[in-house]
Amino acid sequence: MKKSTDDLMNSLLQSPSVDDYFEENDSEIFFGSLSDLIHHFLARKGLKKAEMVNGSGLNKGYAYEIMSGKTTKNISRDKVIMLCFGLRLTVDEAQQFLKKSGNAPLYARDSRDSIIIFSLKHRIDVVTTNIKLNEYHLELLE
Repeated sequence: MKKSTDDLMNSLLQSPSVDDYFEENDSEIFFGSLSDLIHHFLARKGLKKAEMVNGSGLNKGYAYEIMSGKTTKNISRDKVIMLCFGLRLTVDEAQQFLKKSGNAPLYARDSRDSIIIFSLKHRIDVVTTNIKLNEYHLELLE
């Protein structure tokens, strides 16, 4: 996933067919489940499942349910954000991950989201991010 959303939009609008668009951008477009996307990022980042779970701050059992595809409905935005930390996603990757999971992307005008964006950008862990959220009396990632 290296092209910007604008680049993909331009490619789509200029493409003679959706099939041609998918063929040209096959490495940019993901058709799988959230579980598949997690496994894609695990492989891409060279992470082990346990590393992702530990880095996410999620309950171990719940994280493994999500990874196995057993839990697919109603995964909260906060849980998806916590997965972003565990997967060591960039801000752009996190935005895509949130959208693919059916959640709103991070919004820089929102103070809570701003702290999360900053933390992702600077590879700050979930615990330290929660400390900063608490300093500003904002809801913690849980």
